[in-house]
Amino acid sequence: MNKINIYIKTFLLIVTLTLLSACSEDFLERSPEDNYVASKFYNSPDQIRAGVNPLYGGVWFDYYRSLLNIGDVMAGNRNAGNQNAFYTFSITPTFAGLNEAYASLWMAVAYSNSVYANIKQYAPATISDEVINTAIGESLVMKSMAYFFLVRCFGDIPIIHNSNELVATGVDNVSKLPKNRMEDVYEYITMMLKEAATLLPPENEPGRIHKWSAYALLAKVYLTRSGVGQTGARAQEHLDEAKKYAAMVIHESGLQLWPSYKELFWISTGNLNPENLISLHWTIASDWGAQNAFQADLAPVGMTSHGDGWGAWNGVTLDLLNLFGEDSSLPGEENRVYDDERRKATIMMDGDHYPEIWRGQGGYTLHWNGNLSDEEIGAGGRIQNNTGSMVRKHIVGHADDHRAEAGRPSQFMKTDLSTHILRLADIYLVYAEAILGNNASTTNAEALQAFNAVRRRAGHKEDITELTLQTIYDERRRELAFEGDNWFDYVRLSYYDMDKAIQLLADQERGNWDGGDAYAPDGLELNSISYAPTPSDFTLPVPEVEILANPKLAPEVEPEPFDFSSIEF
Repeated sequence: MNKINIYIKTFLLIVTLTLLSACSEDFLERSPEDNYVASKFYNSPDQIRAGVNPLYGGVWFDYYRSLLNIGDVMAGNRNAGNQNAFYTFSITPTFAGLNEAYASLWMAVAYSNSVYANIKQYAPATISDEVINTAIGESLVMKSMAYFFLVRCFGDIPIIHNSNELVATGVDNVSKLPKNRMEDVYEYITMMLKEAATLLPPENEPGRIHKWSAYALLAKVYLTRSGVGQTGARAQEHLDEAKKYAAMVIHESGLQLWPSYKELFWISTGNLNPENLISLHWTIASDWGAQNAFQADLAPVGMTSHGDGWGAWNGVTLDLLNLFGEDSSLPGEENRVYDDERRKATIMMDGDHYPEIWRGQGGYTLHWNGNLSDEEIGAGGRIQNNTGSMVRKHIVGHADDHRAEAGRPSQFMKTDLSTHILRLADIYLVYAEAILGNNASTTNAEALQAFNAVRRRAGHKEDITELTLQTIYDERRRELAFEGDNWFDYVRLSYYDMDKAIQLLADQERGNWDGGDAYAPDGLELNSISYAPTPSDFTLPVPEVEILANPKLAPEVEPEPFDFSSIEF
């Protein structure tokens, strides 16, 4: 096996990376694939914007393919079964997919570094400061996002401020790169985001990062950072910073929650929606890695018309269904709970009808009954798992539904649907949690206003009058399920209250209904299953191949402090 360190591998990959590796065709402009030379490329505003574009998609593709495994299977949202190591907290350094996710995040770091350095070095003086600053700010936010995923997944990691300088030192020095302390990584992220916020405009082209994206991510980073190195309570100074930056986004940006939750996850209304502060944008292109492939993994058999759609066998957990007040052992639309719009927009269940899917045939109805014939099912599909549920988010539907949304049909394992990484509603809940802070509960008016705004958008008529951490965590789970984020709520909690984080996960119902993939005439019995993580499970193992290349990445090796005097900003 090639033991070249990941930092060299990813840098070489980004040098040859096609500058159209992701995003919708009108979002990006294709640049030459066979003669990319940095000194000749960053010569116009359009070229500079195009140079940033891969940070909105392709460099993230392999991590995005693990997004739901890490963010939702581990969090207890998706029932992946007792053979799935993410579901049972049994991931090893050789686990399939782990290396790809790890490499993808470092590729995002390396490409961000490359864009930053090349624009600084090669952009001519004739290009406006606004264009240059915006591109640099975008690269810093995306690098911060990559590091935020890395530190929450892998803990102590190396800080690579300048990839060009690092590569110039040679493979031997790169292979000896030490990991840095987690608290230093968080400090580095906040430094980058503060710098980005000074560079970015308050408005950018639709779908692109702006100043409020940087402030929003900064609020979430400070909230997470507040527990690092703490026991029992979080650092108040970091909670205060989280509150400050979240308040700036909520009160000063002019951004509003989109009225319809479900429309955030449709191509026509969601891809460039202003509520989505950081998104990955995908396109149906000939190159693998430019597209959104989630639909193929999540859709029911036969829905897409392409021969993909393998999601019927992996259901939503009974625990998440219970959180929405659903009992999937009860059949039919009359037993569904529709008081929260997010349930149907997130989870498909028996009797649910979707007029926006198979719209040419009057809509699509899902069934969990193996006794129904194809004729009885008609314009609809079957659930083929033992939780009686499926994921709705990330699904466009039939090729003709995609045409109606995007102007062209979907393809095998390919849609144009964007993937949202940070939304305004998330920041409303970050604000509420930062105000709650170390208190057992709060009736603070600002916290309640932000929290209840998210609930009202979902259709709830009655406001919550008191907040606890559990109340906020439950709301975050309802709001953000299957967006790759809920696992990191438990990581954030584990920083300062490991026992509580373990208990919350151990208490989840990760079982299923006995009786197979259909309703039984005499009812269904619960096959109750739970899995309790250990403290080490809150940090994913660094892939074995990387430790072989650089033994300093091994878990038993102590991290080193980072020399911040080397940072330019």
